[in-house]
Formats: sequence, C-alpha cells, structure tokens
Amino acid sequence: MPDVTRRMLSLLSTLQTGRSFSGGQLSARTGVSPRTVRRDVDRLREYGYPVETRPGPGGHYRLVAGAAMPPLMLEDDEAVAVLLGLAALASTGSAAAGSVDEAATRAFGKVEQYMPKRLRHRIARLRASLDTGDVSAPSTSAGYLGELADAIAHRQLVSFEYRRANGSASSRRVEPHRQLHHLQRWYLLAWDLDKGDWRVFRTDRIDALRLSTTAFGEREAPPALDFLVAGIRRNREVVAFTIDAPAGPVAEAFRHDTAELTALEDGRTRVVLHQESWEWPLAAVASLNAAFTIEAPPSFLEGYRAFAARLRAAAR
Repeated sequence: MPDVTRRMLSLLSTLQTGRSFSGGQLSARTGVSPRTVRRDVDRLREYGYPVETRPGPGGHYRLVAGAAMPPLMLEDDEAVAVLLGLAALASTGSAAAGSVDEAATRAFGKVEQYMPKRLRHRIARLRASLDTGDVSAPSTSAGYLGELADAIAHRQLVSFEYRRANGSASSRRVEPHRQLHHLQRWYLLAWDLDKGDWRVFRTDRIDALRLSTTAFGEREAPPALDFLVAGIRRNREVVAFTIDAPAGPVAEAFRHDTAELTALEDGRTRVVLHQESWEWPLAAVASLNAAFTIEAPPSFLEGYRAFAARLRAAAR
C-alpha cells in the first residue's frame, strides 16, 4: 500500500502541471506498465479527480481545464475533522472582518465543494446538523498570522505597534521565531531588538505590522510554550486545592486554565494553579460538588473566608 500511495501521489503531481501526457510518458515517470497507469487513472477518477483521456494515436491523459484545485483526497474521518476544525475556529472571537474566525466561518460554508463526490452528501448533512456555541476570545487577524509565518520562515525582521493590557502603546521591532495558540489566544514569540531579550506578544494586540527586507541570523529560542506559560504565571500567586474527586472530572472543571493535576492514591486530586486573584478558581471548585482543602497565601485565604461569610449570610 505505501508503494501504491507514493505512485498515486507521483501520478497526481505530474498531472497537476496542466500538461497532457501519453500513457508511455506516464509509464516512464511512474515506473509502471501502461496497464497499471490506466488502473491508477481510474483510481484518481474514483477519488474525484477529473482526468480526461483521449484514446488512439496522439492520445493523452490530463486534468481537465479549470481543475487547478481538484477535490481533496480525504478519508471520511479526515473530511469530518476538517469541517469540525473550521466550526470550532469559527465559534471563537467576534467575527471581525479579516479575522481568523471570520475566515473560518466563510470557509465552513464552502468546504463541501472541494470534497470528493462520495463525501459531499455526508459533509452537507453534517454541516446542516451542527450548531456551535460562541467562545469568548479576541479576534486575531488572519492576514497577520500569515505574514508572521512568512517572516518566521524567511527570517525577516518585523515591526509593529503593540497595545498593552493597560491600554498603553509602544513601537516594537523584533525577530519573529514562533507562533503559539494557547487557551483561545494567539501569541508571537520573538527576540525584541530594543529590549535585547525574548518577549511574547498577544497577536490580537498587534497593529500596523510591517515586514522588513532585513534578514536575521540563527538564534537559539527557548521552548515556546514553556516560555509563554512561565510569562503568564510571573507575578501570580500559587494556589493548591486537594479535592475529593477523581482526576477526570477535575480536569474537566479546570479545562479553561493551565492547571497541574496530580491523581492521589486515595481517589482525590491535587490541583496547583497560578492565579492573579483568589476569585477565579471558585466556580470550577464549586461545580465539582466535592469536599476540598486549600493551600494559598494569606491574602487569598482571607478572601476565601470573607466570601464564605457572605455566602452563609446570603444562604440564610
């Protein structure tokens, strides 16, 4: 099967040049007999690729005119995954013009025309049957993500205006190295030329992105995701909950946070969080309906005690 797959991909790559090829030419290029070429062409047609055949002297094979993007060769589960991926991405953000989520929304409505014929009815039914809830996340420019990918690949310096969380703005000039997607946010890991250090930037806070013709050299970057998480945790307090519940439900409750979970032998689960304020974990803990203990800094413990008193008073 691997040999057949490689042969089919080679045949398809040859035909996608737009030229016409005789059976003998395709036989020589793929290293198989003319009879096998004919069988392989039939397979391509079964996958939905429109291969035209002209028999007799001067006969040829070619992809028909207008087939610059023929139907995709996807297995059934791959086609479903493509559609679900677009649906999930479309459900994030505010659908601002030019954003990734807005582009995914448009692509979601067009995807079935690029699927193999044998899958189009299933894809249409799946699209018609699917609803997704909105996820609160900032919209990020699809164009910026594409331009940053180009800059990373070609090692081009980039400059942009950057808005901090407090609203202040600054001009930055950086060497882009990696893009990250973490907890519904897009980030850029880059070497900041003015700071002389590694920095992580929220892509949705980037404006006026400009690619320079100036290239930069090799630089050993830190592990991108570890660096991002460490930056998010900086200046946060450590809070630990030991919960009388197994790890599965606990992981589900804390799915929107970067939590360190440890399953204990007695069926309990220890959760370690890095938090800016004491309020954030309360909803997740309450949803588990289980007993728990807390280890936290004094300021956090005081907040929990005060909230418990207010809750008791409200319950009365």
